[in-house]
Amino acid sequence: MELADIIVKFILVVIIFAISLVVAMYSTYAERKLAAFFQDRVGPNRAGPWGILQPLADGGKMFLKEEIIPTNASGFLFIVGPSLAIMTACIGSAVIPWGQKLVIGAHVIDLQVADINVGILYIFGVVSLGVYGIMIGGWASNNKYSLLGAIRAASQNISYEISMGLSIIALLLVTGTLSLREIAEQQHGWHWNVLYQPVGFILFLICAFAETNRSPFDLPECETELVGGYHTEYSSMKLGFYLFAEYINMFISSAVMVTLYWGAYNYPFMDTVAASVGPNAAVILGVVLMFAKIFLFIFFFMWVRWTIPRFRYDQLMDLGWKTLIPLAIANIVVTGIVITLINR
Repeated sequence: MELADIIVKFILVVIIFAISLVVAMYSTYAERKLAAFFQDRVGPNRAGPWGILQPLADGGKMFLKEEIIPTNASGFLFIVGPSLAIMTACIGSAVIPWGQKLVIGAHVIDLQVADINVGILYIFGVVSLGVYGIMIGGWASNNKYSLLGAIRAASQNISYEISMGLSIIALLLVTGTLSLREIAEQQHGWHWNVLYQPVGFILFLICAFAETNRSPFDLPECETELVGGYHTEYSSMKLGFYLFAEYINMFISSAVMVTLYWGAYNYPFMDTVAASVGPNAAVILGVVLMFAKIFLFIFFFMWVRWTIPRFRYDQLMDLGWKTLIPLAIANIVVTGIVITLINR
C-alpha cells in the first residue's frame, strides 16, 4: 500500500469516527425531542436555539463531573468496562461500505476502511465482544443491581445472537458471500435484499433491538427494577462512555441493516444519474441517501422506545428461544427450498 493510500485510509477513519461521535451526540438530543413530542412536552430548549447545543452541554457536564469509584469496586476492571464498551462500538464501522469508489484524477478512493471477504463475521465478532464491556462493568462495580444487569445483558445477547446469526444464514443463501461490499454491489438499483428476505430482515431488526439493549429489550438497565442496571455505580465520563456506546451501536446497527437489506448506497436509476451528472456526483448522492436510510432506522429505534413498554424478563427469553429461533430455522429451510427449485 502506497503512502497516499495510507493517508486516505487514515483520513477516512478519522471522518467515520467523528461522524459516529456526532451522530451519537445528537441522537441524545433527537431522542429527548421525540420523547417530548410523544408526551406533549417541549424538551430541551435552553442551550442554544431550539436547544441544539444541549449535547455539547451534556458532554461538558460529563467531562467536568466528579470521578467516583466505589470503595469496594475492582478499580482496574471498573475502568476497563466502559473503555471496552466504547471501543467495540466504534470499531464495528470499519467494514461497512459507505459508498461506491470515488475517482479523483488518478486516485481511486474506496469509501470503506477495510474491504474484507468475511465482513459479516467481523461484525458478529465485534457484537460478541461488546457484551464484555457491560459484564465487566457490572461485575467490577460490586453492586447487586449492577451484577444483575450484567447477567441479564450476557444471557440476552447470547440468546438473540443465535437468532440473528440464523437470519443471516438465509441471506447468505441468497447472496452467496460474506463480504459487505459484494452484498451492497448485488443490490444495484432496486434489487434490495429486503424484497427477497422480508422475514429475515424482521428477525434481524428484532435482534438488533435486543443486541443494542434498546426498549423494549432494555432489561440490563431497567430503571424500575435495577436502579440503572450495569452502570448504576458509574459517573462522569465513564457513564458517558456507556451512554455513547449505546447510541453508536444504534448507529452502526442501522448501517448494517441498511447495507444487508435496504440497498446500502444503491438507489433507483443510479446509472442514469451517473450518466447525467457524473459518476462522482452519483456516488456522493448514494452516500447521502445511505445516511438518510440510517437516520430513518435511528428514528424507528427511538419511536419504538417511547411507544412500546419493555418486556418482562421471562417474556424476553421466551421470545428469543421459542419464537425467533424456530422462525429463523423455518426461514432458512424455505429459502433453501426456493433457491433449489429456481436453480433446477
